[in-house]
Amino acid sequence: MFILFCEIIKSNFFRLDLDSTFDIKIKNMDIKQIFENNKKWIAKQLQADEAYFDKLGAGQAPEILYIGCSDSRVTAEEVMGLQPGEVFVHRNIANMVPNTDLNSMSVINYAVGSLKVNHIVVCGHYGCGGVLAAMQQSDLGILNPWLRNIRDVYRIHREELDAITDENEKYKRLVELNVQEQCINVIKTAEVQKANKERNLKVYGWVFDIHSGELIDLKIDFDEILKDITKIYKIV
Repeated sequence: MFILFCEIIKSNFFRLDLDSTFDIKIKNMDIKQIFENNKKWIAKQLQADEAYFDKLGAGQAPEILYIGCSDSRVTAEEVMGLQPGEVFVHRNIANMVPNTDLNSMSVINYAVGSLKVNHIVVCGHYGCGGVLAAMQQSDLGILNPWLRNIRDVYRIHREELDAITDENEKYKRLVELNVQEQCINVIKTAEVQKANKERNLKVYGWVFDIHSGELIDLKIDFDEILKDITKIYKIV
């Protein structure tokens, strides 16, 4: 059985015009092949480690919560060189952490409160379609309220961003600033403030360069941000 699906491909990546930036490429995928791939993967894992699935079935104890973008080219474990069970992953369009998003808040609550992670990473990536869409003055329907969060980031940092004349550099900088603001949203939560006090949990902001494969540490000053925002957002 075959299924047709659309893959969004950026043909002219840095041109800030959605209509011309995204082309639709039609592909034919044999869904049955996925199950064949699965069998090969099982055999490969067992060849390398006979107890592989026994270990997976024993439970998870990740030390990292990774909050990243849904982009199909950015997979957390591969990017960080980690194995299944080592990182708890939450992904959405443009790696957002809105305080009204029940999904994100539930993930943070479970990862911090139950899994006891010690590190939270918010990881964006250059070439993010969500950030690009937010830079357009277009009505994007159901995406509007979600992208409004990124537009709020632009509003907060408008002076800096408007001073950047190169549109490509402005785009990249908004990706970075969005990561920074989402880190702040994470730090505002009661679970994170409590875990920092109890076991020194930290929050990090990274960007994945999709053109080089490099992970870039934005060097978010967690302690300074926590000190600053707790003047208003201190909960515990």
